[in-house]
Amino acid sequence: MSEPRLTDRALYLRRLGFDVPPAPTLETLRQLQLRHTGVFPFENLTTLSGEPVLIDLPSIERKVLHDGRGGYCYELNNLFLALLQELGFDARAISGRVVMGQPEGAWTARTHRLSLVIIDGVRYITDVGFGGMVPTAPLLLDSRGEQLTPHEPYRIDLHVDGFTLRANVAGEWRAMYIFDLQRQEDIDFAVGNWYVSTHPESSFVKQLMVARTGEGWRRTLNNGSFAIHRIGHDSERRQIADVQSLIELLHREFGIQAPDHGQLNGMLDRLLSEPK
Repeated sequence: MSEPRLTDRALYLRRLGFDVPPAPTLETLRQLQLRHTGVFPFENLTTLSGEPVLIDLPSIERKVLHDGRGGYCYELNNLFLALLQELGFDARAISGRVVMGQPEGAWTARTHRLSLVIIDGVRYITDVGFGGMVPTAPLLLDSRGEQLTPHEPYRIDLHVDGFTLRANVAGEWRAMYIFDLQRQEDIDFAVGNWYVSTHPESSFVKQLMVARTGEGWRRTLNNGSFAIHRIGHDSERRQIADVQSLIELLHREFGIQAPDHGQLNGMLDRLLSEPK
């Protein structure tokens, strides 16, 4: 069975700053990943609205390229992988377990999607769907040293069960996610997406999470807490008080056109009213 193809690759590439399809080189991958995290935000508005998160390629294209939205890993990394494959990259999907914010050694559910790319025999991981700590450059899989990106440094540790991605945050190497190279099929991602978007214990159904990168900065929004993190500087933070202000901020700071959805608005109002 042939792989599904993008229906509007030209528009996708234009949004990323390319008038013609670029060659499948490491430099192209670097530019694509950096630009993608700046153009297409990470967000989970759909899970808060109670609607299903559709992860087939046409649905993701419509949402992200035409409806003024972003998405999370099952959407953004699916879309990005399709683009890489159509550009001629040797790339495939892999999965991982998010442990950011968990005690060292924690082992969580397999609910993260990313991609493995091989260029001239060298293996890299690429990820455009990891929220406020998304790597903004491809990372060498088989290097154990510190790897610089346009934002924080990262490193990949090897262990008996696979790999751990770590980021240097405020001088501390913090674990982001555990991953391996096990073959994944659409059904594996369907199961993970269903858990993330519907399980009552999933953070994606209990809080608003939005993120976007830019030159020297990251913007994040967690419920009503908006922050701009500038590399090498203290973060700027402020609290958003009401739904209308939140919707305006989503558009102004993240480029998101929030849907006019009653259940979503009610959920956002409740999240903004929770004790800080």
